[in-house]
Amino acid sequence: MASSNNYDAIILGAGGAGLMCALTAGQRGKRVLVIDHATGPGKKILISGGGRCNFTNVNATTTHAQERYLSANAHFAKSALGRYTPQDFIDLVNAHGIAFHEKTLGQLFCDGSARQIVAMLMAECDKSVAFGGRVDFVFDAPVGEVTHDGSDYHVTYNGVRAQGAAFVIATGGPSIPKMGATAFAYDLARQFGLKIVEPRPALVPLTLGGDDVLFRELSGVSSEVVAKHGKAAFREAALFTHRGLSGPAVLQISSYWRPGDQVEIDFLPSLDATELLLSEKRARPRATLRSTLDRVLPARLAEALAAKIGLLGNLADQNDRNLVGAGTLLGNWPFVPNGSEGYAKAEVTLGGISTDGLSQKTMEAKKMPGLYCVGEAVDVTGWLGGYNFQWAWASGVAAGEAL
Repeated sequence: MASSNNYDAIILGAGGAGLMCALTAGQRGKRVLVIDHATGPGKKILISGGGRCNFTNVNATTTHAQERYLSANAHFAKSALGRYTPQDFIDLVNAHGIAFHEKTLGQLFCDGSARQIVAMLMAECDKSVAFGGRVDFVFDAPVGEVTHDGSDYHVTYNGVRAQGAAFVIATGGPSIPKMGATAFAYDLARQFGLKIVEPRPALVPLTLGGDDVLFRELSGVSSEVVAKHGKAAFREAALFTHRGLSGPAVLQISSYWRPGDQVEIDFLPSLDATELLLSEKRARPRATLRSTLDRVLPARLAEALAAKIGLLGNLADQNDRNLVGAGTLLGNWPFVPNGSEGYAKAEVTLGGISTDGLSQKTMEAKKMPGLYCVGEAVDVTGWLGGYNFQWAWASGVAAGEAL
């Protein structure tokens, strides 16, 4: 075999985690090969944040890891997130002169384009040469066979065979298949004896049917709500679609929802709905439920909720018990989604390669020396708003420092 095909590490996947792993190892003097079936690097980075890349969240820290990252092992992400923080990535962004701004809830976005983040990561890979390392890339290269001979890993792509002492699975999950996403990471993990936590779409719109079909007629209407499921609650915008519910609050709660579960929506998060109706009955006795809701909600939503509740006539005509019931419903409106829009619309994948078989410090497989798993492929899924990118950066660095 030609010496040019011998590497210290072979990384499958040129997304956020794969690139971060490559540049970290390269700048430690390692010779790295990155293979991706896409035509170029960072395809999901480029479409993220409306093309401006929500590249981290200032709250994506060890302190919040257990509550803001979902995993069968709630503590697994803490080590990597504690060693590579949002500020570390911000420092890198600043060093490259990329302007950014903070939006709501700690979310950081490029002022310009997500292309700046990809260019930055590629430039950092190029810097490896100055440290005695090198990062080579092969794009548009579907991977064939991956084997291990007891010491090295062998990867076949486009009729070429490369080998490396280490092998990194960074191919993500099956979310957004139109970008070329597949479940390949899970097949590779199983091949080498790792277990898979059942994957499913996350940060995904929910669909409505049955008695809730009425709400699909509100397509395009958006309103600030609190979406709730069990102990999880998110106060952000909800958006009605022609298929059901979307918007940040719903995408967040979708990661906690399971088929058959009920989701509750508080349509008046800034108000006590019951108190509103009772006070309006006394202050404006000729007001109706519809006219009262019109003052605090989008008109089409107010009309639909009033029709569904079904209190006819003026508020003065209603007994207080009925108004209390209506207020309670407005603060905890139950929906039982009949499904989600699936991987096609899911921003990330929940579940994945089980953390039980991985070192939380290095991302290396405990029973397969030299095998590493990083990023979305692993059973660690963050909240919406930059948390998943921070996991990609942190897990990539953790593996890159160990290669």
